[in-house]
Amino acid sequence: MRLSFLEPLYAERGPFTSVYLDTSRDVDDPERAIALRWRRLRERLARQGADRESLAAVEEVVGADAEVPGLHGQAIFTAHGALVLDDELPSPPAHDVARYGLLPDAMPLVAQHVPEIPYLAVVVHYRGLPTADAHGTVTVAAEAGRWPVSRVAPGERLRRRVPVAEWHAAAVRLGRELGARAGRGGADAVVVGGDEWAGNVLIRRLPRELRDRVVRVGGPTPTDTARALLEPQVASVLRGRMAAHDRALVETFLARRARGGATTAEGLAETVAALQRGQVTALLLHPPRPWQPADLLWIGPGPAQLALSEEELLSFGVRAPRRERADEALVRAVVGTGAELVVVPEADVRLRDGVGALLRYADAATPSGGRQR
Repeated sequence: MRLSFLEPLYAERGPFTSVYLDTSRDVDDPERAIALRWRRLRERLARQGADRESLAAVEEVVGADAEVPGLHGQAIFTAHGALVLDDELPSPPAHDVARYGLLPDAMPLVAQHVPEIPYLAVVVHYRGLPTADAHGTVTVAAEAGRWPVSRVAPGERLRRRVPVAEWHAAAVRLGRELGARAGRGGADAVVVGGDEWAGNVLIRRLPRELRDRVVRVGGPTPTDTARALLEPQVASVLRGRMAAHDRALVETFLARRARGGATTAEGLAETVAALQRGQVTALLLHPPRPWQPADLLWIGPGPAQLALSEEELLSFGVRAPRRERADEALVRAVVGTGAELVVVPEADVRLRDGVGALLRYADAATPSGGRQR
């Protein structure tokens, strides 16, 4: 997936305050609970050296998502006293987190966007008898989204109300409209809930290529919620899947690796070398694991300035390299070099050191087989 939502973050220079906070309102006196959580995080950031202006900028937006129902959280980033990014988390963080450092702690936010599967959700209801001369109405609600982020940031919702007697003709026009909407979003799945008869009429009017992606679901189908349309059903359909685009990148990586790997990299050393050259078109990672003190890289001010050793960066002319967390350095490099990120389960693909890359081109200095030493 593309990390374009992080571009405003890396357009700023550090140091950054990074805050992940549970802002669910499923408890008694939620505002007080959120304020207490933030107070603890604020004290932690102050001990780490965060400036008062940046702490004040966080405080201004903590809990400002009161209109979002259900379980959720906030990811907030500030730098030099200004808010840089405030993003809703579809799930509350397992633990509230606060860090102050040269780079933003963006990987937990990325992990909440994964697998970012595009879909179209459709709910169809009718009142009356399913006959051409019946009285009653068919109501349709449809919404495109990218799961799981759309759970708390649903897209624009289409609504239609049609007399039952006109439903067959209206379904033709609506099928074309939904087909265009699904095409613009590149929907991997069309999740349809609601009444069987009216829903089947609409499904038969969808473009042929879209009908193959339809999944019928049951269960309650409210259309007046501030959360995503068919949220529980969409989650049950998409959980455990990869986006089709990401799956295609993984398959390309495997095919190229099997042919000798001239345009792939694998392992931390090779992947870092490829990122230094701006050579990576897609970075492949195993799901983020708990950070370990050994997971460090040396970095300079530029996004492609990262290395396994201080000496290497000094040889590139980087002054005063800093040692920072590898996950933070890798995310910055992906965003700064215009690469994509694919989180791939270890059960699907084993990557040396948990990291690999698809390359834009083969480097002339790379030995046959693609393995740079």
